[in-house]
Amino acid sequence: MATLDVIEWFDPTGREIIHRVPERGSGEFRFGSQLIVRESQAAVFFRDGKALDTFTAGRHTLTTANLPLLTRLISAPFGGKSPFRAEVVFVNLKQFTDMKWGTPQPITLRDADLGMVQLRAFGQYAVQVRDPQHFVNAVVGTQGFYETRDIERYLRSIIVSRFTDLLGETSTSLLELPRRFDELNAAMRTKLHDDFNALGLSLRGFFLESISPTEATQRAIDERAAMGAIGDMQAYLQFKAARALGDVAQAGGSGGDAGGATSMGFGLGAGAGLGAMMAQLLAQSFGHAGIGQASARPQAETPSAPQTVEQAFTALEVLVQQQLAIPQAERNEILQQLAALELELSKPDGDLASIKAMRKAITDRWPWLADALDQVFGQPPVERAMAAAARRFLQE
Repeated sequence: MATLDVIEWFDPTGREIIHRVPERGSGEFRFGSQLIVRESQAAVFFRDGKALDTFTAGRHTLTTANLPLLTRLISAPFGGKSPFRAEVVFVNLKQFTDMKWGTPQPITLRDADLGMVQLRAFGQYAVQVRDPQHFVNAVVGTQGFYETRDIERYLRSIIVSRFTDLLGETSTSLLELPRRFDELNAAMRTKLHDDFNALGLSLRGFFLESISPTEATQRAIDERAAMGAIGDMQAYLQFKAARALGDVAQAGGSGGDAGGATSMGFGLGAGAGLGAMMAQLLAQSFGHAGIGQASARPQAETPSAPQTVEQAFTALEVLVQQQLAIPQAERNEILQQLAALELELSKPDGDLASIKAMRKAITDRWPWLADALDQVFGQPPVERAMAAAARRFLQE
């Protein structure tokens, strides 16, 4: 390897935080070589996983006098002209003002008004290297990051982790978050101060630009707004059940009598069993005698399965709400967990392990729901969602 007699770095993009010379491996430097450090730069000699000597802006001739720590680690025969192996890490000391951050995956939170919601968020932050040698030790020596994109990815992971924790502590409604951006920005600057300081960085600013619900959460908000019953779980379930009945009846495309809709049983069984129980429960919820009477008719028609995951879960949610022997708070907790399971199944990128864990958590705590959940998972839309999740799992 050729000896490096002039060591310098110029960043035409102005976007690089660090640059390593040489870019791979270690280089051979000679006492007497010239080190050129530009304004808003620092050059840190790095060897054996540790930052040693730091140079500020200017032209420096490398000698045993200005590399005392490095000199102790090497022998310098031949009149102090022998090459030594090390790396130089140039650090950009300017303030980076438009660093981007965002949630790579939706954040699942318990919402005061909507139950379980999933949110996405993004924004910008400003950062500056405060202590070059400490920064190089932390990101190059400890984390093993040699490229700017690795550092940016690491900083984003810290921000998302702290932001998720902050939203969990806030315990408010998604509908209240937009008017609290200033408070969230201030809280995030406080939370991130120690994390960035430990890396030799100074956080100069943090800005939350947007918090938005996922499509599934937005649909839930639209539904509740449409029925005008935000916070009324009973009314919401009645609305949801009525819509599912209408969807299934429309999909059936035959007759207008209630018997046809009831015979579908939401796909949870033909004839008696949970399908008939659901029809009776719906009749009680809506005070509609025709539905209850129709449930007793012979199931002559071919049952029509639910068309969506939401329809498959609707009857089970109504069943839970009708269990008056269970305290309302516990029923709400069951409904929230069922809603989270339904949401994960409805997602185009639903995670198989998460689905199984959610289902097990429900049946472990409330064993009486096990049979009903088995019937729900036997419905075509749920089976399709599980098959898609299994394919994604095998492809990972």
